[in-house]
Amino acid sequence: MVKYIFITGGVVSGLGKGITTASVGMLLKARGFKVEPMKFDPYLNVDPGTMSPFQHGEVFVTEDGAETDLDLGHYERFLDENLSKDNNVTAGQLYNALIENEREGRYLGGTVQVVPHLTDEIKKRIKNLARENVDIVVVEIGGTVGDIESLPFLEAIRQMRLEEGAHNTLFIHVTLVPYIKSSEELKTKPTQHSVQKLREIGIQPDIVICRSEKPLSDDVIKKIALFSNVPEKDVMEARDVPIIYEVPIMLYNQNLDLEIMAKLHLQGKEPDFSNWIGFIRNLETASTEVNLAFIGKYVKLKDSYKSIIEALTHASSSLGVKMNTHFVESEELERGSPDVVFSGIDGILVGPGFGERGIEGKIAACRYAREKRIPYLGICLGMQIAVIEFSRNVLGLQDSNSTEFDPRTKHPVITILPEKSNISAMGGTLRKGAYPCVLRPGTIAHSIYKVQNISERHRHRYEVNPEYVKLFEEHNLIPSGISPDGRLVEIFENKNHPFFIGVQFHPEFKSRPLRPHPLFVGFVEAMKKHHGGLL
Repeated sequence: MVKYIFITGGVVSGLGKGITTASVGMLLKARGFKVEPMKFDPYLNVDPGTMSPFQHGEVFVTEDGAETDLDLGHYERFLDENLSKDNNVTAGQLYNALIENEREGRYLGGTVQVVPHLTDEIKKRIKNLARENVDIVVVEIGGTVGDIESLPFLEAIRQMRLEEGAHNTLFIHVTLVPYIKSSEELKTKPTQHSVQKLREIGIQPDIVICRSEKPLSDDVIKKIALFSNVPEKDVMEARDVPIIYEVPIMLYNQNLDLEIMAKLHLQGKEPDFSNWIGFIRNLETASTEVNLAFIGKYVKLKDSYKSIIEALTHASSSLGVKMNTHFVESEELERGSPDVVFSGIDGILVGPGFGERGIEGKIAACRYAREKRIPYLGICLGMQIAVIEFSRNVLGLQDSNSTEFDPRTKHPVITILPEKSNISAMGGTLRKGAYPCVLRPGTIAHSIYKVQNISERHRHRYEVNPEYVKLFEEHNLIPSGISPDGRLVEIFENKNHPFFIGVQFHPEFKSRPLRPHPLFVGFVEAMKKHHGGLL
């Protein structure tokens, strides 16, 4: 019988429920169980695709093209498995489904209510993941206990405990134990009130995980256990750590997986975390340092580029490199001197984005990388920027631009392609999810991937204009990766540069701690050579 683990959070948002959920999934997978993670987001947006990165961080894209919460990126990286649209559900999707059902007469004229109709829809989505080969479904409830938006989700999982039984369901509550510096004390009152609020709803947590910047003393654990109505062994700490990949090992050392298995009446194999620990150790002991300039328009909120940052971490560990990342607001480059901004830099990365703001700064960064022979990686918009910069400053087509930024440009080197391209995004839609790409032998891209046919995830609307590709190639900007039908450019590289690559897709979404993405490995390796004066 499938088991269900529900993870809730209290006191404040941003406590790390996503990392906790990913860690629980990883520990149980290491024990030999097939785990299916899930995230419920209580906001009314249908998906995070239309939300500002400043509000919600990056939009993570799955293989099937679903635009999801960034926590699904953590799930995929920790579990090393691809997820789908079924693994992330928003309140907007649920209400939309209810309204459609009501319009189609599926409720037979009955009054549509939060209970039972919305809660039943929530439970249905959870149970849809309980497929034949799944042992455990781990569900993260977004938001904070006490929020109005979260109440239907909490009511649904309360009902599931009643329906599925105590040995088939488990509640983990993540909460905050703040440290008051003036009195040098850890305060348990926020946790007490958070658990009390959860119990008022009808949910008794089985395990309480306490986020804290300091270790929990025995007295603190006893107090939390007493007022949370859980045994002391089920009060665990999740201290702040410099590397998020330490969290599952921290929880493993407190026997979290053993406690879960005992409560759910499960027996698993002995786990082996030696490779995972080796990955962390490589990050901690790296002796060679490289300096990266990360150019973006959302750099004030680092979560806007979460998967790229993690992909760089994965590659750095594999090469024994310490990455010093300098985040540069693209608009800053429109005002400042590139020579000052890029002093001592070993690599320049121009990240994805939408809209015109900061574009000229990104173009300036791209030009600097090309002319100074600094390793360059352009991702999605970063590739389009490279094309625009090359057209203007190498080909002399001064009016070159994307029709996204200038619909009247004389040289639309980036544009929305006509409908005859059967895989190009059209109109108000995006090209999203996994698409195939064919690599050209003898190129840097081919030497990095070491295969000819690859598949990568996309999230964009505009494409390289095929009318200009021959001209680019004549001047050594090589389309080293194209769609199988030969129409869409997926990768460009500069033949006159040691490492200058732009990709239309998002390689960061497929990078894993123990399987770093080859493009990021190649980029970091080029940075390492540049730092050592070998480029």
